[in-house]
Amino acid sequence: MPVLTVPSEHLSMPPPAPLPPLKQVRAGLRRATEALAEELALVRPGGVLPQWSELEWRLASAAAVAHGVAPLLHRFSTWQKVEWRRFLDRQRQHVAERHLRIEALLRRADALFRAAGVPVLALKGAALHGLGLYAPGDRPMADIDLLVRVGDADRAAALLGELGYAETFAQWKHRVFKPVEGGAVAGLGEHRDTPVNIELHTHIHERLPTSIVDITPQVFPSCPRPGLNPYPSNGALMSHLLLHAAGNICGRTLRLLHLNDISLLATRMTLADWEVLWSAGPPWWALPPLRLVARYYHNAVPAAVLRKLRRDCPWWLRAASRQQTLTRVSCSDLWLQAFPGIEWSRTPLEALRYLRHRFVPDQESRKERQDMVRTQLYLQGQTWVTRSHGRRLLRRLAGAVPRMDTLYVVRKALETVD
Repeated sequence: MPVLTVPSEHLSMPPPAPLPPLKQVRAGLRRATEALAEELALVRPGGVLPQWSELEWRLASAAAVAHGVAPLLHRFSTWQKVEWRRFLDRQRQHVAERHLRIEALLRRADALFRAAGVPVLALKGAALHGLGLYAPGDRPMADIDLLVRVGDADRAAALLGELGYAETFAQWKHRVFKPVEGGAVAGLGEHRDTPVNIELHTHIHERLPTSIVDITPQVFPSCPRPGLNPYPSNGALMSHLLLHAAGNICGRTLRLLHLNDISLLATRMTLADWEVLWSAGPPWWALPPLRLVARYYHNAVPAAVLRKLRRDCPWWLRAASRQQTLTRVSCSDLWLQAFPGIEWSRTPLEALRYLRHRFVPDQESRKERQDMVRTQLYLQGQTWVTRSHGRRLLRRLAGAVPRMDTLYVVRKALETVD
């Protein structure tokens, strides 16, 4: 889910509005999420308008925002409800206007990096737009992701400074840069004035759940030119999309937009393109995301690819992924889980490492959490996030605890006036 970031010292958060019973919210989010997935994937084209209550329609708008698909639904949703169409219209307009800013920023970055002789790869959303899989306004981009070689990282950071960006924090996956001027816009969904952040990567890797899978050699071009570069192949882009989706499934943060990205790229893939997945060893992590794509986007994934991936996937992960739904592995499942992603452990030793880390997080994890509490708008003013790790874990084990990111979007949906 995209989140709004802003220095906490500049925030004055009003008290949150009261919510309906959380069990009702959870059930409504589940119904809305699965219905939106079917609507976007055209499982039932020309479907009947859902007979939802006003609360359920509000939860549908929250789910559409959380999953990044409101502007896409502007094109594909057949539901002719005035308030729903008005909401989708606004979202697509904001995304279209923001996309112009992103394109202009990418052109400036390309010129700057080219002049400095630094090759860089524009990742995910920028690449999908470059292939023409999305029209401007279709796909929101929370930020721009750039990949550079390890030796170019500091030079790239300096170049981002010339673009008017300052480094805000760093974590194991990337360094985050934000515009020196401008602040977050609180509200429901996309906004044209939301700052465009940049995440600088030197590796394409994910923790699943504790072991790191790194596919950087598959993704970075072997003979890059200075400035912005495309992925070396559709297969390389697919490898990245699938690993990114796998990491989000493991962390229960998958979005419908991720599945849509994969399904669209799959239409451009030949069997030779799919073979790139195996170029650096068995892609044991690719089956769960592709199974979810196949669940909602019928005939998008070749059956031969799924059969081959089943042989590479550990049996317990294979079993766990068989009946997974989008709701279950995303923010649409309102309750936090005590041990999310433990089924991704490939050995008993890895599962034990995972449990140890959950009970006794290392210093890096503690620092990441501090950065999130400091920068994420949805966490401001929440007493839950300031409790000790042990108290939070015991609370999860004792009973249902709602997700703060999901509640933030739900509240904004309920506050929005059409």
